[in-house]
Amino acid sequence: MPQKYLSPRLIKLMAILAVCSLLVFLNPKQAFSPLRNFFLTAAHPFQKIFYILSKKTGDTMEFLGSISNLHAENERLIKENSSLISEISNLRQEKKENENLREQLGLIPKKKFDLEAAYVIGQDPQKFGSWLIIDKGTSSGIEAGMPVIVFQGIIIGRISEAYLTSSKIELLTNSLSSINASDSETNSRGIVRGEFGLGVLLDMVAQTDVLNVGDEVVTSGLGSDVPKGLLIGKIQEIKTTQDKLFQQALIVPSVRYSNLETVFVIKKSIN
Repeated sequence: MPQKYLSPRLIKLMAILAVCSLLVFLNPKQAFSPLRNFFLTAAHPFQKIFYILSKKTGDTMEFLGSISNLHAENERLIKENSSLISEISNLRQEKKENENLREQLGLIPKKKFDLEAAYVIGQDPQKFGSWLIIDKGTSSGIEAGMPVIVFQGIIIGRISEAYLTSSKIELLTNSLSSINASDSETNSRGIVRGEFGLGVLLDMVAQTDVLNVGDEVVTSGLGSDVPKGLLIGKIQEIKTTQDKLFQQALIVPSVRYSNLETVFVIKKSIN
């Protein structure tokens, strides 16, 4: 038989206490005011403690919530700051490129040629100075064979391959490159060719022609679509071929091809 945990007497006692408590706290007609005041006074310290604890708990929860919100806000601000830094960097780079482009546009013979400005986006990884990649291609009217210049009408090579949005420049230092050229002072003519990315050589100059160290070498305009008078560089050294039939001149290019950022493709000459 299951044991009874609550006897009838205990149940009656609990019921009487419950009724008394209700009467005290409901206090009908203020009859139990003294007793009610006694209970409230006795419970006051505990009530105060419970209130302070509950308030502190609430404040703690609010504080923890604010920390969580601050963390999320901090992450958002960090992302925005990183985005702004990147945007500022891009704007600075764009400004620098635009200033560089305007500066070079003021130094090129733009009245003579229909030019297409382009930025260098790649170069020979072996550092031989054989080729460059630019960000303009057939969609901009660029075709293979077109000469490429920089400021002051300095030729650096020709387009060897043209794609839709990019092109490859075969530099004058490329061993496959050859352009008709002449000494600007003596009009002695020859062919400028690359020396395996190591330099530029004016070759096939007749022994009877005159070459001088320090003379500028320019394109002669003969036998190709390269305009006449584009600067290549200056003669640094003169020597004779092994068969003694021709002269050769080592040319120092007027620019460092590896440092170029902006170039101009000559699409056609303007008469």
